[in-house]
Amino acid sequence: MSFDLTKLPGMRVTVMGLGLHGGGAASAAFFSRHGAQVTVTDLRGEAELAESIEALSPYPLRYVLGRHDERDFREADIVIKNPAVPLSSPYLAAARLVETDISIFLRLSSRAIVAITGSKGKSTVSSALHHALVETYPEARLGGNITVSPLSFIDELAAAPPDTPVVLELSSWQLADLRGKGVLRPRIAAITNILPDHQNRYRSMEEYVADKRLIYADQTGEDFTLCSLDDPYGPGFARETAGRVRLFSRSRLPEGVEGGWLEGAVGSLRQADREEIVVPERVSLPGAHNRLNLLVAGLAARLMGVPAPTIRTRLAAFAGIPHRLSLVRERRGVRFYNDSAATIPEATVAALASFDGPVILIAGGTDKRLDFAVLRPVAARAKEIVLLAGSATAKAIAVLEQAGRAYRGPFPSLEAALASALERAEPGDTVLFSPGCASFEMFRNEFDRGMSFVNLVQALGE
Repeated sequence: MSFDLTKLPGMRVTVMGLGLHGGGAASAAFFSRHGAQVTVTDLRGEAELAESIEALSPYPLRYVLGRHDERDFREADIVIKNPAVPLSSPYLAAARLVETDISIFLRLSSRAIVAITGSKGKSTVSSALHHALVETYPEARLGGNITVSPLSFIDELAAAPPDTPVVLELSSWQLADLRGKGVLRPRIAAITNILPDHQNRYRSMEEYVADKRLIYADQTGEDFTLCSLDDPYGPGFARETAGRVRLFSRSRLPEGVEGGWLEGAVGSLRQADREEIVVPERVSLPGAHNRLNLLVAGLAARLMGVPAPTIRTRLAAFAGIPHRLSLVRERRGVRFYNDSAATIPEATVAALASFDGPVILIAGGTDKRLDFAVLRPVAARAKEIVLLAGSATAKAIAVLEQAGRAYRGPFPSLEAALASALERAEPGDTVLFSPGCASFEMFRNEFDRGMSFVNLVQALGE
């Protein structure tokens, strides 16, 4: 189907899942702004959704909270679903047409899309890429899974220059919602890596990977697909896509292969027979894994026509994003880092490897049916390990005990865990909050969890 904004007045729209990350609110505001009759429905109550409801106060919306009414789905012209809602929901089965904020944006916008997915690193790559693009494309936009719905800026984008690109970070759930719609054809598609994740939602790892593959499903030979040469799935993606493949790796690419690689701390690109540096030796973002993220961002920016010297300057200055290995403060010689977005154990291992000095690790949380055996390096590397209580923490404890490693906790609150870490912290130490698990038993989401840590650390006396 196609959308004509002039036909939206009077359309009956149901937004399923208001949420707190902006997608539901942006959808409701967009359709209301264009004259539709909007119903917002969510299983959570008014108190939990107060922040989103307050943001929507200028719009004449109808709310159905704490429940769903099948009639709101059956009688709607269109239902806009939240990515967290499974496609198997019986309410969606009653709807005539189901879309998402991403699919609506893609139907309405003709802008060049750079789409980024992967198990980890996609937010950092997307943000670093946008940071590099704006020097050449001042009105470039960033949206998607990064908690900014593209519907929040689609009206402003209409007045931007025709070559203005949009960077979309896309989760596996967002990609699954686009299956069969034929609306996603990114000029550049990048898959950072594939690691076990969301196995509480998927029946198998292959089902999860199948959703990731959708990012390049509708590309043609005019487009580019960026794949990891180091990832077990990368070569398969490269063989499957119709796009022009550009590989990236932690090691120098074979001669004649176009893409990017790291040599020590420096990231270089090869296009035809020309090699250029896009990631300089000195950057603001900590972590060896983030060097690779910057390389992917630099490769995408170069393919979008940004000059290599501009990319080097912009990526060197990129300081990262909240909740992803971000420095909160230094207190009495101890540095505190918030890495709450580490929702799988592999991310915690990578975060720990980013520091040379002693690290006190705070980890633990909710299980997503993941394998915690990968935490064995943590047992040897961390100076101290402090655990938060949660359904996944028992798995982490089993790994630590098999390795003969002591730990503190598990503690029933983040405040108690931080207090325990402070008891052992000495000048020169780093306190790293990198849970390696989901957050839902104690917190609304990983962002709520991260802000809780930030607030606790900021509240510490000098």
